[in-house]
Amino acid sequence: MVGAKMAAASIRERQTVALKRMLNFNVPHVKNSTGEPVWKVLIYDRFGQDIISPLLSVKELRDMGITLHLLLHSDRDPIPDVPAVYFVMPTEENIDRMCQDLRNQLYESYYLNFISAISRSKLEDIANAALAANAVPQVAKVFDQYLNFITLEDDMFVLCNQNKELVSYRAINRPDITDTEMETVMDTIVDSLFCFFVTLGAVPIIRCSRGTAAEMVAVKLDKKLRENLRDARNSLFTGDTLGAGQFSFQRPLLVLVDRNIDLATPLHHTWTYQALVHDVLDFHLNRVNLEESSGLENTPAGARPKRKNKKSYDLTPVDKFWQKHKGSPFPEVAESVQQELESYRAQEDEVKRLKSIMGLEGEDEGAISMLSDNTAKLTSAVSSLPELLEKKRLIDLHTNVATAVLEHIKARKLDVYFEYEEKIMSKTTLDKSLLDIISDPDAGTPEDKMRLFLIYYISTQQAPSEADLEQYKKALTDAGCDLNPLQYIKQWKAFAKMASAPASYGNTTTKPLGLFSRVMNTGSQFVMEGVKNLVLKQQNLPVTRILDNLMEMKSNPETDDFRYFDPKMLRGNDSSVPRNKNPFQEAIVFVVGGGNYIEYQNLIDYIKGKPGKHILYGCSELFNATQFVKQLSQLGQK
Repeated sequence: MVGAKMAAASIRERQTVALKRMLNFNVPHVKNSTGEPVWKVLIYDRFGQDIISPLLSVKELRDMGITLHLLLHSDRDPIPDVPAVYFVMPTEENIDRMCQDLRNQLYESYYLNFISAISRSKLEDIANAALAANAVPQVAKVFDQYLNFITLEDDMFVLCNQNKELVSYRAINRPDITDTEMETVMDTIVDSLFCFFVTLGAVPIIRCSRGTAAEMVAVKLDKKLRENLRDARNSLFTGDTLGAGQFSFQRPLLVLVDRNIDLATPLHHTWTYQALVHDVLDFHLNRVNLEESSGLENTPAGARPKRKNKKSYDLTPVDKFWQKHKGSPFPEVAESVQQELESYRAQEDEVKRLKSIMGLEGEDEGAISMLSDNTAKLTSAVSSLPELLEKKRLIDLHTNVATAVLEHIKARKLDVYFEYEEKIMSKTTLDKSLLDIISDPDAGTPEDKMRLFLIYYISTQQAPSEADLEQYKKALTDAGCDLNPLQYIKQWKAFAKMASAPASYGNTTTKPLGLFSRVMNTGSQFVMEGVKNLVLKQQNLPVTRILDNLMEMKSNPETDDFRYFDPKMLRGNDSSVPRNKNPFQEAIVFVVGGGNYIEYQNLIDYIKGKPGKHILYGCSELFNATQFVKQLSQLGQK
């Protein structure tokens, strides 16, 4: 098992392998006598659907014999001669519905897989229902899968998409939250993190900041891992799972951070492709939904815009263009789409040219030798046709997505916001006043203005005077902004001031490279007149700096006080004195209270300069600035 191939198993591969094993009735590769996969139906709930959809396509499911995949709570007809694989959370209503399926004898046999561990009492409910329905022999297997998290990238995961408001930033930071409610939130997060480490097959060393929700998660996770390790017979971390995979010689470090250490980054306008798609388009679980209007149509009442077509695209690791450019600054992406298009056109022209030569008339020798020469060329051109079509599909996809992003950049002057916020966060001299941008009716939506002002308010050491603040508030109100988020951030800042100094964001700035029009040729699909071509300079965000300190064992006031837990130590001797003195090779950063693609990309860029090291980024939910501002607004109303 611990071969070279396993050495680089990403969390994405591990979760995919676990799902495929489950779909094969929890044994490796079941095929019938003809070598075909066994046909079966897959029954999942919304949680199961969210876990499977970023990892397995419909085609892959079909290849594994899944002819039908249905939601547990939909109306389903009996298919009495087919086995059913269930993949659901062990909730009250799910168990009831499964018991009903047993009573109604819907399927030939039942393979029950629970996303998270099922309790003893709920297992007994199923057993009783099976007995009552005379269906005991049909219940083939019951499994706890420990897959209660969603993997979006090789090195990125989130805890949930359904019910994410239960573990949201707002849920954790509500002033009126009761202790019992907080326990529930923490248990939900810990359950998922526990599943993550079971799937990874490694027991981490845990570090966290004191006095935060991250510390509550650390204490509970340490306890849960410890209890599991103590039960030698039933431990999930025994045998060959340990030491397999990329975490081979050394245990991974888990750094738990609280969203409150950095509230500016999730509000920040961004400049890289993936983060922009998430910021301005409807993008979740690796799928982007676009509305494309298709020109004007003539109606009896005159011309009006045609109905909008809804299109959705999957942006997956199989998409080479996306993998290469998701972290690139947007101008580079636009340029690369253009280059891809040109190289595709050249290939297409070559196929057309060969086709016309094939229709050669005349029998002279030159033509015949030319013909045989070109036949070989045409054969190779035809064989590369599927590749060519796939290339065309990806070019069309990214042309559409990038065009939609560009429309937002231009309409809202997002390049101006991005550059100005970078200057605020890196304490550089500002070239124009904040009031000018807020009062400019052409620059951005009310929400863009609010985001900019919140970043300014969070990042300045010296809070603006009451008189200045009133002036800003008036300008924001005139621009149509909701002031509730500011209410909350004011309270948060007063509280954070007592707790610690604000996060600093380094002191490098982006460099404008003049206008885009110079980079882009004029025949380009992306006419980027008037949009600044900003080049990113690498600077570590607060989360990346914390990781760097802890992974490299650097002494730093920011992290010296972090707590240290080792679930493998017999006695939970809590100390902030790490026993391990060597730098870590593998680390998982997990943000309690929500994460974003800006932070993820910053970590990826950081680790590029550290050969042989791996990091994973996880968060309780993945939100964009709009969703975050909404949560701040709800908190500010309290």
